[in-house]
Amino acid sequence: MGEWERVFRQLPPLPPHPQRGRARPSPRSAAFRCVLKYLHGAALAQGAEYQLRLSLFDATYHHFFGRTWRSGWQAARAAPPRSSRATFSETVYFHTSLNHPGIVAVVEVVVKAKKGDEGSQHLSCGFGIIPLFRGRSEATDPATEDRALKLYHGTPRALLHPHFQDPAEKNKYLMVMEKSHLQYALKPHQPLEMIFHLLPENLLISGLQTVPGLLPACGDTSDCFQKPRLMKAVTCYLEQLSVRLYPSLEEFEEELLDFLNSDRLLQANAMPDGEEVAVRERRLHVGVHNGLRFVRVPQVAVLVPETEAVPGGCRGVSGSRARDAGQALVLRSRIHLSEMVPHPAFSVCFQLEYVLCSAGRAGGKAVPGGARGEAADMRSVRWAVWSPGPGTSDTEVVLPLRGGAHRGPCQALVYRMPPSSRSSRQGKHVESGIVQFRVSTDSEEHLVTAAEILCKDRDESEQPPTPSLRVPAPRRVSTSSRGPGLVASPRGKDQTPPQDGGITHLEADLGSPDAEPGASDQLRALPFTPLQVPMAAVGLQAGSSCVSLSRASLARLHAAGFPEILDRNQEPVEISEPVELGSFNPRLEEADPLQGNEIILQFLAFGRDAQGSVEGPWPRTIFLTFQFYRFPPVTTPRLQLVITDGGSVTGLAVPAQLLARVNEDGTLSTRPPGLQLKYMVDPAFLRPGEQRWFLRYLAEHSLQIDVWDGDSLLHVGSAAVKLEPLLRQGQAAVRTYHELEVATTEYEPDGPVLGREALRHGALRPLGVRVAVRGRLHLCLANVGHPCEEISGQLPSQSRIVPDSTVTIPAGSWHSLNAGRGGRTVRARRLVDVDGELEAALRSRRPEGWPKQRAWDLQVIDSYRDHIKGESIYQMLSQAITATRTVHAVLGTAEFFEFALKNPYSIQHTVTIEVDHPELSVILDPREWRHFKELTKSVTPVEEEMFHLRDDLKPQVYLRPSETVHIPFKYQTFSADPAVTAAQGPSGLGASAKTDTPSLGKSGTGRTKLIQVSFQVSGGKPIALLRVKVEPQPHVVDQTFRFYHPELTFLKKTIRLPPWHTLPGTPVGVPGGQPEMFVRCSDPDIICETKSLGPGEPQDIFLKVAGGPSPQIKKFFVAIYTDAWLAAPVQIWQFYLHSLQRLDVTCTAGQLTRLSLLLRGTAAPRRVQAFPSHPQELEVDPKGAFLLPANGVQDLYIGVRPRRAGNKFIYLNLVDVEYHQLVSSWLLCLSCRQPLISKAFEISLPAGGGRGCNKRITYTNPYPSPRLYFLCTNRPDLLQFKEDSFEVAGGEVYTIGLRFAPSQAVGEEEILIHINDHEDKNEETFCVKVLYQ
Repeated sequence: MGEWERVFRQLPPLPPHPQRGRARPSPRSAAFRCVLKYLHGAALAQGAEYQLRLSLFDATYHHFFGRTWRSGWQAARAAPPRSSRATFSETVYFHTSLNHPGIVAVVEVVVKAKKGDEGSQHLSCGFGIIPLFRGRSEATDPATEDRALKLYHGTPRALLHPHFQDPAEKNKYLMVMEKSHLQYALKPHQPLEMIFHLLPENLLISGLQTVPGLLPACGDTSDCFQKPRLMKAVTCYLEQLSVRLYPSLEEFEEELLDFLNSDRLLQANAMPDGEEVAVRERRLHVGVHNGLRFVRVPQVAVLVPETEAVPGGCRGVSGSRARDAGQALVLRSRIHLSEMVPHPAFSVCFQLEYVLCSAGRAGGKAVPGGARGEAADMRSVRWAVWSPGPGTSDTEVVLPLRGGAHRGPCQALVYRMPPSSRSSRQGKHVESGIVQFRVSTDSEEHLVTAAEILCKDRDESEQPPTPSLRVPAPRRVSTSSRGPGLVASPRGKDQTPPQDGGITHLEADLGSPDAEPGASDQLRALPFTPLQVPMAAVGLQAGSSCVSLSRASLARLHAAGFPEILDRNQEPVEISEPVELGSFNPRLEEADPLQGNEIILQFLAFGRDAQGSVEGPWPRTIFLTFQFYRFPPVTTPRLQLVITDGGSVTGLAVPAQLLARVNEDGTLSTRPPGLQLKYMVDPAFLRPGEQRWFLRYLAEHSLQIDVWDGDSLLHVGSAAVKLEPLLRQGQAAVRTYHELEVATTEYEPDGPVLGREALRHGALRPLGVRVAVRGRLHLCLANVGHPCEEISGQLPSQSRIVPDSTVTIPAGSWHSLNAGRGGRTVRARRLVDVDGELEAALRSRRPEGWPKQRAWDLQVIDSYRDHIKGESIYQMLSQAITATRTVHAVLGTAEFFEFALKNPYSIQHTVTIEVDHPELSVILDPREWRHFKELTKSVTPVEEEMFHLRDDLKPQVYLRPSETVHIPFKYQTFSADPAVTAAQGPSGLGASAKTDTPSLGKSGTGRTKLIQVSFQVSGGKPIALLRVKVEPQPHVVDQTFRFYHPELTFLKKTIRLPPWHTLPGTPVGVPGGQPEMFVRCSDPDIICETKSLGPGEPQDIFLKVAGGPSPQIKKFFVAIYTDAWLAAPVQIWQFYLHSLQRLDVTCTAGQLTRLSLLLRGTAAPRRVQAFPSHPQELEVDPKGAFLLPANGVQDLYIGVRPRRAGNKFIYLNLVDVEYHQLVSSWLLCLSCRQPLISKAFEISLPAGGGRGCNKRITYTNPYPSPRLYFLCTNRPDLLQFKEDSFEVAGGEVYTIGLRFAPSQAVGEEEILIHINDHEDKNEETFCVKVLYQ
């Protein structure tokens, strides 16, 4: 048995009580040093041997946890006056994160008593309780003097009695041992924090013991924990990792899925339902374990079958592996372990895990459960442990996998081993499978034994440091037999590590494979390695866009023919001057007699940006998508851009094109230009209290507008406008003019930092995120006030305390219409809508004849009344004890309120609280309760340890007779609808879309949700009911991100958070420096977490999103918090993920690369056309519209000629030109290399305008025959050719005429001149460096 097995098989510590796991743990664990000095008292017998046993105890839940520590046996000696003393002087170290006053340490005194002639027995003769924390979860005051611990008679098992009360002084059955005590000292021990990664939590350990990974104590002391010293870490790499399962991968997975499917049906007690269990992912957890715990959280890597990892089969496989080719799971990247320590107990642990999901059958094809929103099931199937031997470096390792009912390092149930009746030609030790890999280390590093490290450390301490030259020893082949099945083989010179690639959870290799030897043999591990290079959090933000217009501009607006905006008196509304944002007065809005709001959005024109250069094509038609408040989302009809005679519509410096409606036949409409939409917000049709929320929406929110190309369906850009100018502030009507920047954010392709770049300080810098302004959108916002009749009922109270009983009147069979408008108008409802059961009973077996029918109906009604009498009485009694609370829910914001629960009985009761919705919960942690009361300024008291959790995790509260307590509730939702949009460009309203006022009743995003809370005593009898009415409200969108990614793959992004004090909404003057940030995502299937690079360093958000099939769009939100209780987000980010078909293209700048795409027809023939996002760099053939046959296949030829070297994305849409529907979409990932520069020139030109400059260069034809050449450049805006092509005889010289355009800016530009042959292949490239002075 190896050293790791010996340490691991020790008695495992007991976990804390499961209800402690529900409480939020402390951010850091508290370290303690407890010195047990001596036992003194008259009750000690002289000569008897005593032992101290120390355990951790949870007084709240009566639960011992951790592992009991035992001291040595010490004999009691005589001590004055007339007493005895047993001296121990032993030190115990431990750390725990359960910083609660109920967590204590219990000391048990055990005596060794003789048991006749048979020997001795151990008897408990007393115990004491050492408090660890004070009332506010703070560590006990570190007093320098010793303390005397009073002891109680009996055994500490008495603490498990159900009548035990905390604190112990309240228990009348505990008897104090007179004139006896234990002298001890308890102090926080900060040096222990540096070995938290080696020492498990709640494990008591003596200073004389040792922990793997810790150096022995130096000097006179033998306590290695007083000033712990860590062993030096060694970096190693696991390459070419593969897993083989017995007897084959297919048979193993088939048997596993059969067992899981049978188990699923057995648990459900159901027959086969056509659903099956399918494999979604195969994961391998790899981590370093020191026998006590994992040194770092294990890395998770995704394994793929060998046939998928190596396209075209398994080439180059010979020998015995050829028989099993394609039956292995392989890892396409290497694993970097920087926490390995040369100690015999340090081992690398592997755990093979399968991610499974249910799959139904639809049309004979498997439908994965993930498509139906089901949660994945994870099962551990095998594990293995590898202990490196001395000199293990550059060797190949083969390990047998383990399974079955054995305790493993991952603390998980593992799939059974194969039956022993099976046999294998490879031996018994591989019947469960093998894991095979090659281990290597950095240069001049090797894995050695602990003895070598200790000897080296001792030699260095004895001898003074002297400079020396050491010749590295040649690499040896490992012959260690640690663990069965180890195979050693040297690496040949021609073998190279595999290329990194594929989908993996691991970081790309950041270590330099050819690192130069430094001054030290050991590399210092980085604290955190990001998965990707973080990008800057640059998204769409709404800014001030209100423009002050001149008289000439107002005249041009009027002359353009836009429809006038009229107030309620049919008078034109003048354009008001821009006001300062944030200056509105809510009292003016509430006191306004015109409570009705007619919101008008008038889109006028769209024009190019005057300063930015637009790379993509300028659209001919556009359409807009947005959503206002909780009205249905809007997709406008296609609007054509029309150039006016004056050229400029608004009179500003930027010329803009009018927006004109288009008829169904493609001709321009004769209606006035522009597009006008109206929203009527009348308090009579709003929910009670919603008017205040609507005004808050206008004051705080911005309207996010997406602009799309109406022909190519490509995204042009996004704009955002603040809605605060729509607040009228007592005016009859307001109208403002806005000019919005339509911008698109372009992200560079992901590129990991490799080699020495990762080790250089500051290498992890945000990627360049370029925000390109595509154009400017001109629109008018208006709000016309209308009178509204007085509505009955007051607004909901702002009090956060709900009374315990509110009598509500049932609606019965009458439906109120316009209640509160002066009279009560009701209408009868059909019987089938009120009671379908009674309606069915009256229709069944009805006799003929009117008298008989009437008698039959009365008899049926009478019997039906008797049948439902008990249920009706129960409903009436329930309504008498029902209270209603309305919650206006906003995404990510916690709504806090308290319920006044009263015990109506004259005896005490334990009340169980049952909630039927996971988004509503009882606040159990008093710290969280206190936090929300401070935010809401509530004055009700807070009780510590108020609730008790049952085994089913339902909270219980104890009530005395007629006592009233306040139960804290929190409602918080992170779900947002809709999550997925099926089409890239929404289908739209069509050319005949109407601009009528939308209705709030048609919106599906504002549905009311009812949640029932029951307060029950024993027997399930309710004493109170709470009905929570949830009214969803729109949420703020602070930034918008849009990503394009290949379909059916994972998008992994790391976004660098801006400094916390620059985030809007963060508090000012937060003590303690920069707070920790937290994130939550609206989609539970998306991995979203924050990563901190250390104190004072920025924080990153890591996203992992599963993309769908093309052309699907996934929409989700991320809420960012600065408080640990997630009360209210400081920002909410909106994300769009466009899934496209991917095509990788490797090309050369300035050279044409031709390839083809395969188009598949739909069920009907379509007239389609291909639209690229960069037509100057991507050519398509055919260029115009063509017919795509039904269910046919056709080639689309494309030619790529990039202008710049590097990585770039180009989008290609195939659009139905008749119905304007997206048929297919591609993402072209260009990897462009720079051509070889054959000549370089340098010229100087004046900046700031001018007529430009003409130059000439010569080119000699190197061939003996005449050749035709073509010219192109990477900067056509700065350089034009006299002739784009020329023909020159063999060996002759040709003069190329160049004309350089003037530049407005001073600087330096490098212009490339590409000379291509008749096939457009690059012959030569000249570089001209232009200095604009």
